[in-house]
Amino acid sequence: MTPPEAAAGQTTPTGQGPKPPVGEAVIDRAFRLLNSFDAEHRVQSLADLARRAGIPRSSTLRLARKLVDAGALERLEDGDFVIGLGLLEVASLAPRGHGLRAVAMPYMEDLFHVTRHHVLLGVRDGDDALLVERLSAHDAAPVRFRVGGRMPLAATGVGLVLLAHAPAELQEKVLNDFAPQGEMNLMEWDSAPELRRTLAEVRRGGFAVQREPGGTLSTVAAPVRDGGGVVAALSVVMPSSELAPGSYVTAVRTSARAISRQLGSSTREV
Repeated sequence: MTPPEAAAGQTTPTGQGPKPPVGEAVIDRAFRLLNSFDAEHRVQSLADLARRAGIPRSSTLRLARKLVDAGALERLEDGDFVIGLGLLEVASLAPRGHGLRAVAMPYMEDLFHVTRHHVLLGVRDGDDALLVERLSAHDAAPVRFRVGGRMPLAATGVGLVLLAHAPAELQEKVLNDFAPQGEMNLMEWDSAPELRRTLAEVRRGGFAVQREPGGTLSTVAAPVRDGGGVVAALSVVMPSSELAPGSYVTAVRTSARAISRQLGSSTREV
């Protein structure tokens, strides 16, 4: 998650940090604290929390103590803060996270045993893809993304599938903001029209093949559906040099369809 910018607030006369917007709800400020944590900031001091969340230090301490009491944060012996297990307990109830993962896991394990490469499951969250689960062999090629991490829609296999089936307004936004040297320099397209054609091909063919330009990895991804449409994307990430990505299309699509059938049955039962 991208933390709120401290520059958005106003600096207090005491220099304790920027003032939050006038009238900002306590719950919004609490989420600003929680959202200040990310993969590079898993452990934060009180000063770090105040600076990254853009909240005065005294207010940060009061909020952080309440979040510790609620289990959303934990405080280490040295006084630093980390995300608490209480958030994991609540997050496990999210149907697009844990519920989807529970249905998909047996099929992901089968796909992993067949391919022996990374198997990824992602959902769309706003303008990003969110990685829900990943299975990886010990000797698999390194990948950039972690479970709970965000991936660019236009530059990953999972993202392409989700973007191809996203609302037209979001597709147009991504195409209008298109930059060939964009996020993490993973795009293999030179223009927005080329990306638009790719998205149309993904919808027609039922899968996406994404190659990292000048890199070592390729991805094959396919949509996962429930009774209402595409809710996730399943992919295999492999070394580009090992085998033609097209050889994985059947396996990925078969697994994605099996998950879709199970999700559809679960939806009808509810």
